[in-house]
Amino acid sequence: MTVSNIQRFSLHDGPGIRTTVFLKGCNLRCRWCHNPESIRPEPQLQVIPARCIGCGACVEACPNGAHAVGPDGGRSFDRSACTACGTCAAACYARALVLIGQDMTAEDVLAEVRTDRAFYDRSGGGVTVSGGEPLCQPDLTREILAACRAEGIHTALDTHLAWPWNLVATVLPVTDLFLIDLKMMDPARHAEWTGASNERILDNARRLSHEDVSLIVRTPVVAGVNAAVDDIARIAEFIAGFENLLYYELLPYHPLGAGKYAGVGMEYQAAGLDRPAPDAMRALSAAARAHGIDVRCGDDDAAPRSAE
Repeated sequence: MTVSNIQRFSLHDGPGIRTTVFLKGCNLRCRWCHNPESIRPEPQLQVIPARCIGCGACVEACPNGAHAVGPDGGRSFDRSACTACGTCAAACYARALVLIGQDMTAEDVLAEVRTDRAFYDRSGGGVTVSGGEPLCQPDLTREILAACRAEGIHTALDTHLAWPWNLVATVLPVTDLFLIDLKMMDPARHAEWTGASNERILDNARRLSHEDVSLIVRTPVVAGVNAAVDDIARIAEFIAGFENLLYYELLPYHPLGAGKYAGVGMEYQAAGLDRPAPDAMRALSAAARAHGIDVRCGDDDAAPRSAE
């Protein structure tokens, strides 16, 4: 049960001040993903060469000989020899090596969540379980949400919904708010860009629109992929009849995650993709509002956002 990060004082993953619990593992392969360290379920060593000071502490610490520092101070790393034990990361003074992912139980997570209880109470916030894709770890996700619910803490689940309904239904009783990631309406294009069709996603979203939960629908807007007015208008039309929809949020893609890929031994698949221009985002927002729904845009001064 692997947690990649627990982010406190989050303002963009549901109402109020929140703690967002990021779980590792995702069953989609969105080419623009800016959190590649969250895709694989197992712990990974992230290498950040720009921070390395060539001290050699990692060489001494690693039990498998995965690290080396040459006579010129240049370092090398054999990822095939790495077991992600974290010994080198613990010894790295400059934090050029970071272990992404640690085994935690729901009670471990709750111990951290409880420390910010006063902020949830005052702001109307709570806990959001995110990823990766949290339902890749359904038991841990459900246990965290249930434990929060038992203590009166508002719960939210950030999910792409690409699952059989019976799996989604297991977390429904302990979730107050679903943050649904809808990227596009066309099944073939969705498969091209994410590795899977969207039939389950759309069907599950329809089902959730009839349940006693709140919904926020979010779209990462990527220039050249889903940034045409028709792309966003079709999503807005689809969700316009959701009576439990709080609002629709457009999140402009940014390429800031590109540098992370090499650091976790992965190839970046989104070369050439770009952030949509502010004027384009305003046009998309207007197209969505034409369907009678509340729309929030990442380029609005009052609500800056970043997209996954």
